[in-house]
Amino acid sequence: MLTYIVRRLVTAALILLGASFLVYLLTAASGDPLAELRASNAPNREQLMEARSNLLDLDTPAPIRYFKWLAGASQCLIPFAGTCDLGRNTANQPITDALGHALIQTLTLVTAATVLAILVGITLGIITALRQYSTLDYGVTFMAFLFFSLPIFWVAVLLKEFGAIGFNNFLRNPEIPLPAAIGIGAVLGIVAAIVAGGEPKRRVLTGGIVFAVVTAVLIYFSVTLWFKTPGLGPVVIAIAGVGLAYAVTLLTAGLKNRKALQSALLAVGAGVVAYFAIQPLLNQATFLMIVLLAVATVLVGVAIGYFVGGYDRGQSMRAAGMTSFLVAFLILLDRFMQAWPTYFDNSRVRGRPIATIGATTPNIEGDFWVLSLDSFTHLILPTSALILISLAGYTRFTRASMLEIMNMDYIRTARAKGLSERTVVMRHAFRNALIPIATIVAFDIGALIGGAVITERVFSVRGMGFLFFDGIEHVDPNPVMGVFVCVAITAMAFNLIADLAYSALDPRVRVKA
Repeated sequence: MLTYIVRRLVTAALILLGASFLVYLLTAASGDPLAELRASNAPNREQLMEARSNLLDLDTPAPIRYFKWLAGASQCLIPFAGTCDLGRNTANQPITDALGHALIQTLTLVTAATVLAILVGITLGIITALRQYSTLDYGVTFMAFLFFSLPIFWVAVLLKEFGAIGFNNFLRNPEIPLPAAIGIGAVLGIVAAIVAGGEPKRRVLTGGIVFAVVTAVLIYFSVTLWFKTPGLGPVVIAIAGVGLAYAVTLLTAGLKNRKALQSALLAVGAGVVAYFAIQPLLNQATFLMIVLLAVATVLVGVAIGYFVGGYDRGQSMRAAGMTSFLVAFLILLDRFMQAWPTYFDNSRVRGRPIATIGATTPNIEGDFWVLSLDSFTHLILPTSALILISLAGYTRFTRASMLEIMNMDYIRTARAKGLSERTVVMRHAFRNALIPIATIVAFDIGALIGGAVITERVFSVRGMGFLFFDGIEHVDPNPVMGVFVCVAITAMAFNLIADLAYSALDPRVRVKA
């Protein structure tokens, strides 16, 4: 195994060296970096041209410049030395500084979109595979390909128009007309009836319940102006927590494992008690505190599952740990909702909280909750655009992989042995269906670091894609090479991880040295 990893790393280094040489030469030969200055009417045009020529070392042939750049980049291999030198851009800014800022912007923008697209896409792929050729299958397939075929810039513009401008106008007077509430409830009721499947009576009953609940909730929101002062409260958290406990137990252990269900429900009870205990602490929250509380929450849930035990203690621990984490997320969401009126009335926000450009509101001030809400509201539109576009790939690949696996002999054997459908799907089919998905995820991680160029430009986010495009536009190889090295190293690393993950996902796969 170690020999295999070393061989892959050496090969990756050689590929990276050759590819970086070609990218540098192609960027340098793509245009004239002095073109905009040559067309300038500035009186000091010659001095500006000479300064840029010296900055980019244009008097040196491009191949020689590459090896000079490589000498500086090689110093980045020395950790904590502070000698990393990737050159400077046309604004005389060190590329290392520009990369650090751009990488944070890109990761903030794209990470949530990629993670949600993977989770939602895989979930929809599994469901549509199990409900092959049903109305749900056709509907999800149609919507997935519809969004996949739409240009990202057009989706972004529509989200700006209706998701930001329209919703901000609605927030001025957040009253939902009765016909609109009934219409939304009817649409969601039809969707629920399609998703439920089974006998017609069951579908009608499910759709009717969803219609009634959604319509009643929307009327309540309208009467109480909930969108101006939102909140969940301990009662809603407790009810939602019980539902999550049953769902998590169903997926991880099955409802027949009463100890696992008991552990999950006890975790919900502990979360409701903690809701009141940690409110004063959350008023002084920091990012590190939230992370530590999340870790502590999972550990408490695992401990509950351990002490409750059962015939399979591991299942109880997993069910309680996951339920604790989800209940903690609801508590965190409720705390953000409590800070919403303060953020909404902020002088820099001026009652229009859903932003259309940038990563933050300039010069905004506030506590951890207000600043975090500001970051989240700026991420809503670009994240939604990226999710809608990238969802189809994960959905279709997961569906195809699951359909192939479900027809395998060992799946029929597992069913013949009397295993429950949950065990067959989650433990046998889903595990093996993840193998081709691992390759796609590894590929997308590299694209994640590279940034979403079009999305970043539409929403004015100065991320990796913006930095790369700026280097191309100014015929400046240094920022292009900085982005290229980050993307290439990340892609190669995650492809190696994907290869090694195959042996963990499928015992038949062995990596040979």
